[in-house]
This record gives sequence, structure tokens and C-alpha cells, in this order.
Amino acid sequence: MMNTAKKVEQNPSVQVTQKKVLKKRSSPFTLGEKVIAAVFAAFVCFASLHIITAQAEIYSTNKDIQQLESDVLAQENVNNDLTIQVSQMSTYERVWEKAKELGLTLNDSNVKVVQQP
Repeated sequence: MMNTAKKVEQNPSVQVTQKKVLKKRSSPFTLGEKVIAAVFAAFVCFASLHIITAQAEIYSTNKDIQQLESDVLAQENVNNDLTIQVSQMSTYERVWEKAKELGLTLNDSNVKVVQQP
């Protein structure tokens, strides 16, 4: 009997160790799918940046065009005003007035009429 008592005592002293099994968490996406998604996201960012840059250049060019058009319009107005001034100052009466102020006189013997062909 003694033998059986020892056996009973030995069994509780032996500790049963349980191995922890780590479960791998599997992602719903594979590595290839993740790479494709990253490349697609990078492409979308690049395309967006390119479109925004192009729109900014278009806006700048349109602004320059409008500025030049307003400058041309202002210069045309100045040119028209100067043309009107030239036509006003070149009238016969004004020329005769200036000639009198400078002391010039009209001598009919020095005037020659030229006929136009």
C-alpha cells in the first residue's frame, strides 16, 4: 500500500503546463492588394496635384490676359484722344492763328497752288 500512496503523492506534484497557442490574425487583404491600393492612392494624389497646378497656371494666364486687354483698351483710348487732338490742332484756323502770333503774314504772291492728279 505504501507504493500506491507514493504514486498518488507524485501525481499532484507534477504540474501540467499548458502551451499557449497564438492564433495568427489574418488580414482580409493580401500584401499584393495592399501594394496595389498604396500605388493607386499615390497615383490619385499625384493626379490631383497635377490638376491643381494646371488650374493655378490657367488662372494666372487668364489674369495676365485680362490685364493686357485692359492695358490695350486704355492705350487705344489714349491714341483716339491724341488723334482727335491732332485733327483739332491741324485745322486751318488754328494754324493761321499761330502764324499771326509768331508774326507771320500771308503774302498771296508767295502762295502757289498745286493741282493734285
